[in-house]
Amino acid sequence: MDQRVAERAEEEFASLLKAVRRIAAEVATAHAVDVDQKARFPMETIAALREAGVLSAAVPRHLGGAGCGMMELAQLCSTLSQACGSSGMVLAMHYIQVACIARHGLESEFFRDYLRDLVQHQHLLASMTSEVGTFGDTRSSICAVEREGGRFKLTKDATTGSYCAHSDAILVTCRRDKDAAANDQVLVLVKREDWALRQTTSWDTMGMRGTCSPGFRLESSGPDQQVVPGAFADSAAQTMVPYSHILWSSLWWGIAADAVARAATFVRGQARQRPGSVPPTAQRLAEVAIQLQTMKQNWQAAARDFDALPEGAAGMDELLSIEWALKCNNLKIACSEAAPQIVHRALQIVGILGYKNDTPFSLGRHYRDALSAALMISNDRIVAKSASMMLVFKDAS
Repeated sequence: MDQRVAERAEEEFASLLKAVRRIAAEVATAHAVDVDQKARFPMETIAALREAGVLSAAVPRHLGGAGCGMMELAQLCSTLSQACGSSGMVLAMHYIQVACIARHGLESEFFRDYLRDLVQHQHLLASMTSEVGTFGDTRSSICAVEREGGRFKLTKDATTGSYCAHSDAILVTCRRDKDAAANDQVLVLVKREDWALRQTTSWDTMGMRGTCSPGFRLESSGPDQQVVPGAFADSAAQTMVPYSHILWSSLWWGIAADAVARAATFVRGQARQRPGSVPPTAQRLAEVAIQLQTMKQNWQAAARDFDALPEGAAGMDELLSIEWALKCNNLKIACSEAAPQIVHRALQIVGILGYKNDTPFSLGRHYRDALSAALMISNDRIVAKSASMMLVFKDAS
């Protein structure tokens, strides 16, 4: 990338970040409590992101998008999540789906055109990787895509479908065909106009209520061009896993950062009441700030490492290594456990005003949203996979 192109890219990202900061402050913050209380989709925030062109940030520049790297996408997600965790999660999951197409579908003229269309219309992409009967294993499918006469048919019973009812398209995992093994999967892009979607379960959850992720039965048919080229195993290891764990970690940090910011405002208020003295809570604030900084450095380091990977096949091959799999697993576990701990410590600083739901220092939503982190792909499942990899992995350092 020559200097002029790099400067334009920096300017475009600066404009996107400024827009997200404004949307977080003016829109997401204003509706976050209502979104949480009613478990409703944050439509106002997503509409504002769409109007500002934020939904195409992950689309490559040669297709009209901003071509943002991992660090830049993580900054956008962490910024938005400081105002509303559900909104941040929707944006992160959308970017994960866009990246799967942008990194694995560009040999297809259909997907190149689709990404150009996404830039123009700011389509929102959702994900459907879970399935009744696979017990949370996203690398296994029961349903299969059937292709005949240039078209596909697909039926899937999903245990969760993140904001699917509010999206313009869904990326769905399924077996390659009816004779394929459970782990021989592909991704299929299903457009709103091509699906019949029936909700099968409720979404009355403790936290992340605005992500609106109940179970669905999906029936769809369409042109078989909408099957993403290649195997989902590669898309998962090279894109879905690193993008998920890094972007999720950044937004969990955003939730924790806002909790600490509320605690800091509370402590400063105490200090103003007694000029010249240091409130006892100030020491607790200093201690939790260390933990927050460590968490930020963790996801930022992973984002920098990802952006530093060589372009093309060499970088993709590196992402298939045990080293990268462990790096992503460790990041996810560390940040998903740190976020609720940080919010809990912020709550201890603020006390009853953080425990109540109707004060400027309320931390109930932050706490409940942060608790979801360890459950989004169970930490127990991830640790078990890491344990088996550690038996054969030899750290070069």
